[in-house]
Parts: sequence; C-alpha cells; structure tokens
Amino acid sequence: MSMNSGVDPTVKSLALFGAELRKYRKRANLTQYQLAETTQFSRSLLGFIERGERTPSRNLAQRCDDALGAGGELVRLWAHLTHDASPWWFRGWLDIEREAHTLHTWEPLVVPGLLQTEEYARVVIRGEPGITDEQVEKAVVARMERQEIFARANPPLFRAVIDEGVLHRPIGGKEVMRRQLERLVETVESPRIGIQVVPMASGVTTGILGGFAIAQLPGSPDMVYIESATKGSVSNHPEDVEAIHGRYDTLRAEAQPQHASIALIREAEKLWT
Repeated sequence: MSMNSGVDPTVKSLALFGAELRKYRKRANLTQYQLAETTQFSRSLLGFIERGERTPSRNLAQRCDDALGAGGELVRLWAHLTHDASPWWFRGWLDIEREAHTLHTWEPLVVPGLLQTEEYARVVIRGEPGITDEQVEKAVVARMERQEIFARANPPLFRAVIDEGVLHRPIGGKEVMRRQLERLVETVESPRIGIQVVPMASGVTTGILGGFAIAQLPGSPDMVYIESATKGSVSNHPEDVEAIHGRYDTLRAEAQPQHASIALIREAEKLWT
C-alpha cells in the first residue's frame, strides 16, 4: 500500500501537537521568541510546528515540555505523532518493538531500520512510489526516533543478520554508504547490539524473498514481523513464529561470527571511500 493513499493521519496529529504547544506556551505567558531562547530552537521552527507544518523531534518535544511545565503531555503527543507517521500496517509492530527485551532481525536487501543513518533512511523511504517530500521527512523522523529504544536505561538486546549484498548495494551513493557502514561498525561497540553477515559466496537462498524480525516480550509469546513487497504483517500464530525462527536459525548458522562480519563491513567501507 502506498504511503500517500487516503488521508494522511499525521495532518491531524501535527495540528493537535501544534495547538497544544501553543496552549502551554500561552499558559506560561511566553512568546515564541522567549520559548525559542529557552529551548535553543529557532522561533521560525517553533512557528512552523505551532501551525502544524513541521514534524517536531523528540528532543524538541521534551525541551518544550520541560520549559512549559506540560507534565509530559507534549512528549506523549509526540509519541502518537511519530506512530501516525508510519504506514498503518507497521504501527502495531512499533508498539511491540518498544516493549521487547530482545529483537532479532534478518535483512537481505537493506540495512535494518533500527541501524540506518538519516541519509540512508531518506533514500530508502523515497523509493516508495508516489510519496511526497513532506511524507518522506515525516517518515525519516519517525524512523530515527524508533532508534531511541537504544538510549533507554535498559535497552533491548538487538541481533541483526544481514546479507553481504547489503554492504555493496549503492543506496544514495558513496558518501551515504560510507557513513552507513561507519555507523554499523560503531553500533557494535554496544554490548547490546550484534551484527552478523551472511557471505554471498555461501549461496544461501533462505530468506532472500524478504526480511523479518522476531520480538521477545516479557511474559508473552514471541511476535514476528514479516515483510512483503507492499506491506508487512505482524503475527504471534505458533506456525508463523516457528517458521520464522527456523529461517533465522538457518541464516545465523550460515553467517560469519561478529568479528569476521565487522571485518567484511570494514572492507566494504573502503570501497565506498
């Protein structure tokens, strides 16, 4: 389903966030200039957001919330806003992703969204037929904010298996790819994040038809997310979960261990320099 079909749900959410920001600002007897000085964001940006014409970042929502004494309300509205900026079929997975203590993912074509740089994500998202520039930017903000789960006090354990072809597919050109591969190397400095690469020479065909993810939640059965050409689906049906676990185990068995995978990423990075 194209992201620009039907009514864009973020329009209403942007207007609501802007109205609430304006309400709390006026309640605090602050002008836009004064709020801009306090939060270190430009007055023009705050004006755009109050008019519902720009998507705020979480940092902006938090700073405004603190400055205006909104008691977390602006941050809660921001969470709904980024939720609405994602395709309808992906929103259920966002909630699961936030609750999971462990996430496993397989990607045969692109870097997993939770590890993408902003520039890389923008190019990937722009590939959606018919998507507008405004929708691209909203989706980029939402994707970047998904990565905030790694900044939590107790972040999830995240294990990604990717095909070696991901390292060589020219998404956005040399500079975008170089920065993206640098990011992959940096992320594994965290003991909570692991990356393994399946070498192209292995000839593995398991999983080449699409990516998937597995979420393990406290006190609940595992959930899986399965990608397709037009949309994704979320399931906790035992047969789906078992099938995806089987594919993931096969792929991980064929993948290089992390130290060898990082070496492959570094070698590919040189090719983009």
